[in-house]
Amino acid sequence: MPLGFYTIMAAQFFSSLADNALLVAAIALLIQMQSPEWMTPLLKFFFTISYVLFAAFVGAFADSMRKGRVMFITNTVKIVGCLLLFFHDLWNIPGTSEYMTILMAYAVVGLGAAAYSPAKYGILTEYLPHHRLVVANGWIEGLTVGSIIIGTLLGGVLISSTVSSKLLAIDLPQINTGVDTPAEAAIAIIMLFYGIAAVFNLYIPDTGVDHRPPSKNPLYLIREFAHCVKLLWTDKLGQISLATTTLFWGAGATLQFIVLKWAEVALGYSLSQATLLQGICAVGIAAGAIIAAKLVPLHKAVNVVPVGIAMGIIVIAMNFATSLSVAIPLLLLIGGLAGFFVVPMNALLQHRGHILMGAGHSIAVQNFNENLSILAMLSLYALLIWLNISIYWVIALFGLFVSLSMVLVRKRHLHNLASGPLPAIPIDAPLHP
Repeated sequence: MPLGFYTIMAAQFFSSLADNALLVAAIALLIQMQSPEWMTPLLKFFFTISYVLFAAFVGAFADSMRKGRVMFITNTVKIVGCLLLFFHDLWNIPGTSEYMTILMAYAVVGLGAAAYSPAKYGILTEYLPHHRLVVANGWIEGLTVGSIIIGTLLGGVLISSTVSSKLLAIDLPQINTGVDTPAEAAIAIIMLFYGIAAVFNLYIPDTGVDHRPPSKNPLYLIREFAHCVKLLWTDKLGQISLATTTLFWGAGATLQFIVLKWAEVALGYSLSQATLLQGICAVGIAAGAIIAAKLVPLHKAVNVVPVGIAMGIIVIAMNFATSLSVAIPLLLLIGGLAGFFVVPMNALLQHRGHILMGAGHSIAVQNFNENLSILAMLSLYALLIWLNISIYWVIALFGLFVSLSMVLVRKRHLHNLASGPLPAIPIDAPLHP
C-alpha cells in the first residue's frame, strides 16, 4: 500500500478511538445524573440520526472537495460536540431536561461523524485500484475495530475510580478547569485524540480526482439521493451487499448495549468492567476482518452470507454463559463471524456503488440505510428495556432476528442467480502484492 493509505488509516484510527471512548464517557455522564436506564441507548440514537437526516447532503459535500479537507472540517465538528458535552450545564435550553442537553450535544458529534464517513470510505475507491478494495477494507475495518477495542477500554479506564481520581487531582494554579467529575475528566482527555486525528487529516494526499461543487438546491440533492438509493437497491449485487451491511451495523450497535446490560445481569459487572467484554467482542471482529481480507476475493464476497446466519444462532448462546471462562470465547466467536462476513460485503458494496454513482454518494446511501437500521433496532431495544423485558429474552429475540434476516437475504440472492446473469466483478489480482 502507498504511504498515503497509512495516513488515512491513522486519521481514521484516532477519530474512531475518540468516538468510542466518548460513548462510554457519555453513558457515565447519564449514570452520574441518575437518568432512566432506557435513555442510555438513546445516546447512540441521537448520534446516529444525523446519518439519516443529512444523508442526501453529506455525500454531495464529500464529493465537492478534497477528501482530506472534508475529514478535517468534520473532525472539527466532533470537537465542538465534545465542548458542548463538557459544558452541558452552561447552555441548558429552558424547558428541556438536563438529559436532553447531553443527548443534543452528543448529536453534534454524530453530525460530524455522519459527514466524516463518506470521505473516510470514499477516498479508498479514489486512491486504490478495485483489486485492493477487499484488502483495504480488511485494513480499515480491522483498524476501526482495533480503535473500538482501545477506545472502549480507554473510556472504561478513564471513568474508573483509580484513574479518574488521579485526573481530578490535577490542579492548575489560578485556573478553574471546570473538571469536577470522572465523566468530564474523560471528555477532556478524549478531545486530545480528536485533535491528533485532525493533524493527520491535514496530511491526507490529494487523489487528483475532479470534484464538483454540490447543487445549492436542496430538492435537487434529495431527488439525486433518492435516485442513488434506488440504483443500489435495484442492482442485483448492490441490494445483497447493502442488505447485509445494513443488518450488520444495526445489529452491531444494538449488541454494544446488550453486552453492557448482559454483563451487569449475568456477571454482576459495573460499566467500567463491562467495557472489557465489549473489547473482547471487538477483538473477534478484528480477527474475522483480517481473515476475510486474506481468504475472500471480491468476486466471491456473496459466499459469506451463511456466516451471518450462524452468527445470529450463536448469539443466543450468551443466555447460557454465566462465567468469564465461557463468555470470553463466546464473544470472540460472535465477533469473528461478524467481522468475517461484513468485510467482503462492504468491499462489494463500495465497488458497485463506485461504478453506479461515485464514491461519496455511494457511502452516503450506505450510511443512510445502515443507520436507519441502527435507529430502528436501538429504538426497539430501548422500548424492551422500558417495558422491563428480561435481557435473556432480548438476546434470544435478537439472535433469531439476525438469523432469519440473513436467511431472507440468501433466498433473494439465489432468486437473483436464477433470474439471469449478475453484474460482472473483475477477477481479483493477488490480495498481497
